[in-house]
Amino acid sequence: METPITEQESTERAQSTEWDSTTVFAGFWLRFWAYLLDLAVIWSISRIIVKPAVLLFGLSHKEILGFTASEAGWALVFYLYFLLMTKFLRQTLGKMVFGLKVISLKGDGLTWPAILFREVIGRFISKFILIGYIVTAFHPKKQGIHDLFADTSVIQEERRTVPSSINRMRTP
Repeated sequence: METPITEQESTERAQSTEWDSTTVFAGFWLRFWAYLLDLAVIWSISRIIVKPAVLLFGLSHKEILGFTASEAGWALVFYLYFLLMTKFLRQTLGKMVFGLKVISLKGDGLTWPAILFREVIGRFISKFILIGYIVTAFHPKKQGIHDLFADTSVIQEERRTVPSSINRMRTP
């Protein structure tokens, strides 16, 4: 039988997480614009890699599980992009531009199961239930349904200021 945790242990656990009372959770619109930028990156990668590969191997009229080879390739690029960027960098290119990053609300870092659930299963569900993304605007921690599944959220990174010595060099 587990012993209940004390208030001090609860406070220590909360302090070991990646967020605290000063953390600013990223709202719907920041995440929306970052996502649009990510889609442009994914589209570009797909046009550079998938389309030539499909034409090179003569797969333009082939279907894979009811999808064209181009659609399957695009989906593979889409899911791998979000999965790998989030796991290894905690942010996609779109999130980098807007100063956002993904955190675990459990405090145990971004584990493979959490990332797989968030980026593959959660996104798949959110795509078909569009309210999955809209929930972000109303949730206190700005979590979408895919974040709720994986116990993650997206936060705004602390803004770094330019040291005054460098700033003086830039002004005439």
